[in-house]
Amino acid sequence: MPRVKPQDAARAWAPAVVTVAAVGALLLAAGAPPAALAAYAAYGLLAVLLPGTLVFRALRRRPHTLVEDLTYGAIVGLALELPAWALFSLAGAQRWLWLWPVLVIAPFLAAPRLRRHWRPTYPTAAPRGWSWSVSAVIVGFAWYLSESFLFRNPVLPGDDSQQQYIDLAFQLSLAGEATHSFPLDVPQAAGEPLRYHWFGFAHMAAASLISGVDLPTVFFRLAVPALCALAALAAAVTGWRISARPYAGALAAALMFAIGEFGFENGVRQLFGTQATFIVWGSPSMTYSWVLLLPLIATAAGLLRGPTDGDAPPPFGRGGWALLALLLLASTGAKASSAPVVAGAAAFAVLVCLWRRRPARPAWALFGAAVAAQAFATVVLFNFESHGVVVDPFSGLRPYVEPGAALGWVAVTVAFALNMQLRLAGIAPLLWSRRGRLDPDQAFLAGGALAGPAVYLALGHPGSSNQYFLRAAFAFGVMLSAWGYVELWERSALTRAARWRWAVGAAAVGFALVAAQFLAGPAGSVAPPAHRPLLPLLLWAALLTVVAAVAFLGWRLACGPGPLLRRRLGLAALTLALVAGAPGLPMDAAANRASPNGGAYVNVPMPRTLVDAARHVHRHSRPDDIVATNAHCREIVEGHCDARSFWLSAYAERTVLIEGWAFAPRAVSLGTSPYGPFWDQALFGANEAAFTAPTAQGLTALRDRHGVRWLVVDRQAGRESAALAALADLSYQNGRAAVYRLRE
Repeated sequence: MPRVKPQDAARAWAPAVVTVAAVGALLLAAGAPPAALAAYAAYGLLAVLLPGTLVFRALRRRPHTLVEDLTYGAIVGLALELPAWALFSLAGAQRWLWLWPVLVIAPFLAAPRLRRHWRPTYPTAAPRGWSWSVSAVIVGFAWYLSESFLFRNPVLPGDDSQQQYIDLAFQLSLAGEATHSFPLDVPQAAGEPLRYHWFGFAHMAAASLISGVDLPTVFFRLAVPALCALAALAAAVTGWRISARPYAGALAAALMFAIGEFGFENGVRQLFGTQATFIVWGSPSMTYSWVLLLPLIATAAGLLRGPTDGDAPPPFGRGGWALLALLLLASTGAKASSAPVVAGAAAFAVLVCLWRRRPARPAWALFGAAVAAQAFATVVLFNFESHGVVVDPFSGLRPYVEPGAALGWVAVTVAFALNMQLRLAGIAPLLWSRRGRLDPDQAFLAGGALAGPAVYLALGHPGSSNQYFLRAAFAFGVMLSAWGYVELWERSALTRAARWRWAVGAAAVGFALVAAQFLAGPAGSVAPPAHRPLLPLLLWAALLTVVAAVAFLGWRLACGPGPLLRRRLGLAALTLALVAGAPGLPMDAAANRASPNGGAYVNVPMPRTLVDAARHVHRHSRPDDIVATNAHCREIVEGHCDARSFWLSAYAERTVLIEGWAFAPRAVSLGTSPYGPFWDQALFGANEAAFTAPTAQGLTALRDRHGVRWLVVDRQAGRESAALAALADLSYQNGRAAVYRLRE
């Protein structure tokens, strides 16, 4: 093996070093404590990356690149962390969870056949251009996260005026529940089983337990940027592996994490939803699910493709099926949208194999595995809960169409395709070049890209959560789109100098679009009719089309006809389509600067006085202590309680007897969320009496029957009875909140 020169090694590692330094600097600027950052990095390296990489190397047949081993190894580590966390939690040994990597590392040290996985030899090195491109995507997205999320959300509120996106406290409460419970209960309703996709929050709990970093710091500073960076890296590695073209992977990462939605004209409206903008921090379980889904896509595509030759990455081999099973099972509880889209992708691959009379056994096996995983999730994790999802065709489009307006349906369909699917335009030249005759792995990707929008359009949800099927499908679509673009690039026969000019020109167009949007200013809000919110998007698309048509016509007149020119014109048109959403992330970041968490999102007060009381409970209570409170309502609307209050369970990291029950699966299935009454009125009455008319007998019943050890009063929700001080010990109080401890 030739000796690597120090200067060559330095150049090879420079992108990674720059990326880590830049992201670390942003986290420090956002207030992440240096000691916490170091402890979290040690957790990631020793408790995720090291054991996961060893297992991944044992499963895959032959090595390809170091970056692939480390990326997929980290993801395998996250998947293995879940059963380890569950076993230690069942044993009540959460504080010993840091030992779980030893169960993996020890066999790889002891067994001679496994020792070779410590130092494999790699036949391929990542191109420097690929490495720097992926570094730019990760650092750029970290900047976006800083502007839109990290800088806007302190780890703990600094005063009582702090505003916070409404779902964040609920999500933090799930992570807090996972630090001390398995299986999980609804943190706001003690004893109520949590039928939900909570694996991502179990990961955050494990990160806190192993690293020793307090959970709010993990949640608000460290986990989201780390998961986003890993997802971007996984997109780049997966695109490379699937297409056998490194730069298809880099482009896939850029389409997923650098280009935003086309409907960006005011940086606030979401229209039909978003793919990555906002959702990566507004719903970090989506990002966690992408991390698991991307290598699953690579594994499935490789198993469908079979043996490869030339410069293509080597197949995973038989270990690929074990890797597929591991990632599928982890994906079921990461996000409920993943397994159905994988099943749809596999079903489409089966149909294509049958139509082209090609062997369909691997596609059938993949479909069966996906269906089995979904059945496991439906029965075991969700207990057949629908969480409000119903069959309601075109519910996501209907609000923008006036009744009986046929032309409105045309407009909304075009707007939906532009806003949510424009970055998948690279699929078209791929289909054209193959005359629609897709290989099984390509059919799998196309099936996933189709399944998500189909499910989104077929279903409805009161909170528009059917959008998540679109987001799962997006991971499939960007792989195929980037593949198609790079193939068209290769057919355009550009010289080396022309390639650089083209890349610079594409970047310039993106910057010009961003500048144009900021100069134009935000679009004003409009009143009905319903289709008017679509007009800015459609007019902007028409303007870009006219400008592009004039430019292309002038180019053709100047250069004359010819097949090479036609290919380059097609490449130029596709480039414009793919970068057209470039203003999306900067516009969203700007909107978040002007208004905490952006104007499109539901913000709620998160007063420091309440959080201080919750943190007092966290510091002085046992993990299995139950807390009772008189705070249930975010607000009272026409006499009804908006039961979306989650601050106590979030920051106390303890289960609450009854807090805000709106997101509990039972409330959703009963159709009472968020304004209906709590389902057990006798228990609710006993809870309220503990604050308004406490008795020794009532408090004893709460303690002995329900495990309640603490009472937390929000005095704006209602002052406690003066009799409570004689029956319980006042442990803490401030201007708004009081904490009482029940006597034994």
